Amino acid sequence: MSNSWRALARMARDLIVASDPEDLSRILDLWSLRLSALARLRLTNQASAECTNLFAVLNAIPPTASAANLASSTLSVLRARVHYWAGDARSYVDALAGLLTGCKAKARAENGALATAEANLSMWLERSARVCLMIASQLVEMKDYHAAITLLMPLCTQQLSPSTDAPPVPSPAIHSAVARIYLLSGNIPKAAEHFKIVASSLLCSASGDWQRAEAALREVLEQDPRNYTLSTPDVAHRVYSQGIGLLEQAMQASPASVLSAEPFIFNLSTLYELRSSTAIDKKRELLIEVARWGGDGLRATCLKMPSS
Repeated sequence: MSNSWRALARMARDLIVASDPEDLSRILDLWSLRLSALARLRLTNQASAECTNLFAVLNAIPPTASAANLASSTLSVLRARVHYWAGDARSYVDALAGLLTGCKAKARAENGALATAEANLSMWLERSARVCLMIASQLVEMKDYHAAITLLMPLCTQQLSPSTDAPPVPSPAIHSAVARIYLLSGNIPKAAEHFKIVASSLLCSASGDWQRAEAALREVLEQDPRNYTLSTPDVAHRVYSQGIGLLEQAMQASPASVLSAEPFIFNLSTLYELRSSTAIDKKRELLIEVARWGGDGLRATCLKMPSS
């Protein structure tokens, strides 16, 4: 993974121009790729304009059965995202709610059909869950924690394959998301109820139990050493002992993955400032590695380099 989003956007544009005009499925897949790349580059004005023009063309197509499903789920989400880029959060939520209604309607249409439709049913249920998580994320950003929790609670025991006879299994990912929202709202007892289902160090950190938090993180990292997502919070409990070494080890093991994450780069730069008197030299070395592996779209401010 090179994270070369600018080159990817250009390639998608060239392939769109060179594609057969009748191959609509391929063209729309390429449009999804281009708009996603523009979004990663934070060229939101250009992405919004191109997305709006694309759907203006799609809406002009006669409403036939084949044209009804032209736009992929990714394109539909990007169309809703245009409202967010314009700063209209409520319209963004409304657009996502419309997508959620459509996904649920298609899931109901597949439910009770032949066994061949089971895969389609699972797909629409999974898409519904993803859209719910996107709406909840926006509601959290709007600080409407109660609405976000109310939206996610039914997903905690949702069965993605309802045709099976097995009882619904609690989803650790959804329980973790609900618990995090409770932590953001300051309701630690309710967060503890959900964290009982998924072992997490966040509750221990919120309660000030640093030793248990570190032990929980170490246990997970021992089971999955390549889980670089947990490397950063683990550092918070070992700032002056092993923190820098842990992040540098993760950077050497998988530079393309970790050097595309701005929080990782920002935290490592901060640790260099806190611990080392030669922080500027270490950050110059980090800058070289980010330029090599980070790709396009990263904010230069995450390196915390001096302006002069």
